[in-house]
Amino acid sequence: MIVDIITPDNSLFSGEASSVIVPGIDGSLGILENHAPLISALKKGEVKVTTPKGDELFEINGGVAEVVNNKVIILAE
Repeated sequence: MIVDIITPDNSLFSGEASSVIVPGIDGSLGILENHAPLISALKKGEVKVTTPKGDELFEINGGVAEVVNNKVIILAE
């Protein structure tokens, strides 16, 4: 799936991933290929993106995640 992590200042990540774990308001959310469509508010925490080269970690201060058609867009603060 394609993952984009975007802040108001720049793009933190854009590329292929096999899974994403985000800090949802009500707990961590794991996203895999073919996940159902989803929009979720995010709290301060760590986003973990698993790529073919390994795991990448990004600290965010909150935001919103959208999942549609094997594309994950995270608008982070």
